[in-house]
Amino acid sequence: MLSACSSDVAIHDLRGESRSQWFEPIPYGMTYIKKGSFIMGASDELIDHPFTPNRTISVNSFWMDDTEITNNEYRQYINWITDSVAASLTFAAGIEYYQASDRDNNLVEPAMVDRLKIKEIWTDDRVDVREAIQPIFYQGNERIYNRREIDFRKVFYTYSYIDLQKAALRSNSYNYETQSYDGVDSRMDFIVNKSVPVYPDTLVWIRDFTYSYNEPWTLKYFYHPAFREYPVVGVTWEQANAFAHWRTQHKLRGLHLQKILPIQEYRLPTEAEWEYAARGGRQNSKYPWGGYYTSDGKGCYLANFKPHRGNYVATSDYTTKTMKVASFEPNDYGLYDMAGNVAEWTSTAYNEEGYALTHDLNPEFRYKAQPDDPPALKRKVVRGGSWKDVSYYIQVHTRDYEYQDSAKSFIGFRCVMNAIEDQRKKYE
Repeated sequence: MLSACSSDVAIHDLRGESRSQWFEPIPYGMTYIKKGSFIMGASDELIDHPFTPNRTISVNSFWMDDTEITNNEYRQYINWITDSVAASLTFAAGIEYYQASDRDNNLVEPAMVDRLKIKEIWTDDRVDVREAIQPIFYQGNERIYNRREIDFRKVFYTYSYIDLQKAALRSNSYNYETQSYDGVDSRMDFIVNKSVPVYPDTLVWIRDFTYSYNEPWTLKYFYHPAFREYPVVGVTWEQANAFAHWRTQHKLRGLHLQKILPIQEYRLPTEAEWEYAARGGRQNSKYPWGGYYTSDGKGCYLANFKPHRGNYVATSDYTTKTMKVASFEPNDYGLYDMAGNVAEWTSTAYNEEGYALTHDLNPEFRYKAQPDDPPALKRKVVRGGSWKDVSYYIQVHTRDYEYQDSAKSFIGFRCVMNAIEDQRKKYE
């Protein structure tokens, strides 16, 4: 028979931390990709690297955007940051109307201000407000017709993160004689601070094509509502990473308001994750749709790419540039445009021998190139091919690269997020 104090004794047993039940919220616009193994590499002849070996590798479960990030989605990011810059200017000018307080009545930074209040900055006619935000607009002779237009050079996303790869290189072992950790000086050694321009480079439509008339795309592609569901382009690898960081912080704020525990971070996919997702569970197919041909039985093309020399228009229904996302059928994982439309940034640094260097579990090859590094060290893997590429480049295994500080009219991106393994049965 248990004594009356048995329950009191149990409190002091090893019972683990008492925490509330947790669930993994389904990320909006993302598809669940179940963990698995596959043969990474060529399903057919490799023209550029014929001796790159195929490898069986495994990847963990993850979520992936079902389409590339669109102009409309990227504009949400730009508007948020632009509003925050304006809020910072009013904050610095001592205008308290736009400040917010936390539960303890402490002022918070402008990035945490109520977004609805920030929107009022642009229509506020008070002289002090208009003067405070004036620096964000073009000044003097740079103005056209005296318009108040945002100066894109004034809008940056500033953020910080811990370089875990660098931190892992330290021994981090505890020395009981000195009573300190060997090789660890300060966490500051691993903190990376970034300030990245936000606006895409719309001039890529002119810069990428010599002796070609593409001014209409420069003027309208990103800003006109007709292209809101088209993939964003003109975004560098650095800008894509900054977007993923902002997206994480934006989501975490929403979860905090709902008192939901944090999720994994949004990020660019690794090259291995991208290929695994593009194959859609099919091991030896050349294309995401599973076949060995780029058209169906009726002769209709299955992706937006360049089918013939000088012919960017496969049928009368196609465009000569990018297309609205999800214009073609998805692969077996429910992912759209994993071939053609725009090529996509990955997190992986490009190396011709990259397959031989990486591990067979979640393989990844990274190098954090510095501004003064030679161009060869700034190469990042892009996958999927684009509207301007021939069929070879839209195959699931084809590797290509671009420089991390370059923006192109044919490269976009999509995000991924690690999935929590013990939640998998909900999505399978």
